[in-house]
Amino acid sequence: MRSRTRNVLGSLTAALMISLIPAVSSAETYWQCVPFARLLSGIQIFGDAHTWWGQAVQRYQTGNTPQMGAVLSFKATGRMRLGHVAVVSRVLTDRVIQITHANWSAIGGARGKVERDVTVVDVSPGGDWTQVKVWYDPIRDLGTSVYPTHGFIYPDGQAQKLAQASGRFALAQDTATLVANSAAGHVVGSVRPGASPLALLNKAAETTDNIADLIQKATGGGDKK
Repeated sequence: MRSRTRNVLGSLTAALMISLIPAVSSAETYWQCVPFARLLSGIQIFGDAHTWWGQAVQRYQTGNTPQMGAVLSFKATGRMRLGHVAVVSRVLTDRVIQITHANWSAIGGARGKVERDVTVVDVSPGGDWTQVKVWYDPIRDLGTSVYPTHGFIYPDGQAQKLAQASGRFALAQDTATLVANSAAGHVVGSVRPGASPLALLNKAAETTDNIADLIQKATGGGDKK
């Protein structure tokens, strides 16, 4: 139960941090994955995405356990020569997370866009997050592509303190989606003025159903891409 509580606290923080970054999803802004991940996570690593893991070994803690605010480091492949980096915004289960990242899907035919809370499923045989499938917006689904990853790079203490402080506020928002409609009205009104409590409750239910479908697809095959 304590582990689930920590995951709930952590999983919402990155979304709140994104909302504090001005013009991050502006239509005029072209984002590469590296500067966006650096800005959002606070991890001060420079250079192409495929170099982050090697640089991080001497400077940051690394591992194979997803945590909110950590950077998931993708290996370079033939189709993704420079690698990729993405920030964990939610930890849903030990095998399913959501990331916020830039320049992955072509949104409206355009590259360089920010995607928030994108579902990623661990499909590695050992459950160690060394192979993942990633939601791909153009097909509105997980594909058959499996991406190799190094693991997670964790922010330093200062960035973690910011995340923890932000997490308390974000938890209040999430609680509004889980309580009764009448009670949710009061909570949502204080943390997200103008939002519909019923709409938030419906969204929470839809998300739960979607995650179950995504896990089945990721582990059972039969995807479209």
